[in-house]
Amino acid sequence: MSQIDCNEHAATPFESRRSVPKRYNAEGGASSNEASTRYGGLRAGDRHVAWFDYAKGICIILVVMMHSTLGVGEAFAAKGLVGEGFMHWVVAYAKPFRMPDFFMLAGLFLSFAINRSWMHYLDKKVVHFAYFYVIWTIIQAVIKTAATQGLDGAALASTFLGALINPYPTLWFIYVLPLFFVATKLMHGVPAWLMLTGAAIIQTLPVHSGWSAIDHFAAHYYVFFLGGYLLAPQIFKVAAWAAENSGRAWALISAWALLNGSLAFFPSPIPGWSTVAELPVISIVLGGMGAMAIVLIASQLSKFDAAPFIRYCGANSIVLYISFTIPMACTRVFLLKTGVIHDTGVASLFVWLVALATPLMVHWALRRTPLQILYERPSWAVLPYQKVGRSKARLDTAVAVAR
Repeated sequence: MSQIDCNEHAATPFESRRSVPKRYNAEGGASSNEASTRYGGLRAGDRHVAWFDYAKGICIILVVMMHSTLGVGEAFAAKGLVGEGFMHWVVAYAKPFRMPDFFMLAGLFLSFAINRSWMHYLDKKVVHFAYFYVIWTIIQAVIKTAATQGLDGAALASTFLGALINPYPTLWFIYVLPLFFVATKLMHGVPAWLMLTGAAIIQTLPVHSGWSAIDHFAAHYYVFFLGGYLLAPQIFKVAAWAAENSGRAWALISAWALLNGSLAFFPSPIPGWSTVAELPVISIVLGGMGAMAIVLIASQLSKFDAAPFIRYCGANSIVLYISFTIPMACTRVFLLKTGVIHDTGVASLFVWLVALATPLMVHWALRRTPLQILYERPSWAVLPYQKVGRSKARLDTAVAVAR
């Protein structure tokens, strides 16, 4: 969810494996040191922000878990079996912070790109995601249509054209994210407090524009994206603090975990919301707290590189996001037809693990073949733009953001 040159590493839904511009290292002088200090020690010379991959990994793993678990539950219930299992409890627990954290991470590095020319910006923030959205909407639509209606050209065309207007259900994140990037650049220069206040109001009040991209997704999550963008220096400082204060960090994580669990499962006293965690205002506060808790957890994991698989999932999160639904659906159908697993929780766990592992293995197998264009944007899908004064522009941006 942050942004610097996604063509180099197209394997994340947040553009590329993030690095901070090289010019911002210690050799850059006082301004470079100032920017680094105010970003909690983040330096452009560091080729990677380790905790960032861990945070993305946690998020994408939870997203795959949600779709796998809910899909199995619905399918089992339709067959007259138990519709919920132990995995549903985990999914419900993660609901308050799963997508807020995803969007906060997406906005985290936007300050390093916001001042680019429009052509450059649109290439990295719009065309990049549009490419993967179109490719994988076609793939998923073909598979789904063939399985339900046969190779019906009219049905396929209807599904694809509809997905250009309203987000395809399993790819909505990369449909909405470019809208956030464009809206934020258009509002560049608007006071931060005004942007955050406006986004919070939109999140709190019901929105009925008639466009599902806005009504069901953008209105609810834009405040978290803006939070990542506008509060990035503070977020990096928190991550750096957590790495140096593990005991206190885990104490905060524990307190949050208890609070999140209490509110995520406590019934709402107000009709229209199922739990207290979903109530207006509370959902923003709890989502922000959960997003920061994931930052603390990611900082601890990266400190010891304690879970390489989570880090790998984060570094290849776009691979997982755009393609996990295919093995997920196939595995679910297999379990239903064979009946080898009757327990809903165990079946959900099995589908989830297959949906996580399969896209990564397929991506690894295709990485040096012509089919790598399924995961990496080719040169013909890049807008022409001129990188004029790139190093100076990046340095100016870093210093401006740090002030």
